[in-house]
Amino acid sequence: MTGPTRLRQRLLPAVAALVTVAAGLSVRSVLGGDVAKYAGDALYALLIFWLVLVVAPRTRAWVAAVVAFAVSTAVELFQLTGVPAELGAHSTLARLVLGTTFNAPDLPFYALGAALGWALHLAARSVRAARRRRPAPQSR
Repeated sequence: MTGPTRLRQRLLPAVAALVTVAAGLSVRSVLGGDVAKYAGDALYALLIFWLVLVVAPRTRAWVAAVVAFAVSTAVELFQLTGVPAELGAHSTLARLVLGTTFNAPDLPFYALGAALGWALHLAARSVRAARRRRPAPQSR
């Protein structure tokens, strides 16, 4: 596979990751309470989904979704150690990436975010395939 082809494969998930970060920051600033918190959880898993595809663009969408859910869950479980809370006390970035406090209700929202990534990826692939199948316009 050529360099430009690999770059194109990474471009859509990279742009989607940036849009997801913007959405996550916007949700927290516009909405409040549980809605913002759980939307943020879903967007966190969605971001990881896109990042998996940036790093490994040939990964199947379902595998990227499983990895996104697994990483999100691992980070949530890591919060049980207290290490993320300690790091978060000294770093805003650590607090954003690792969180601070374990919350079991976050887990279904991670699954939702990973599933959303899978669905969006499949929809984008379907649109691209439909465009390739469309007959070229005839010139007269």
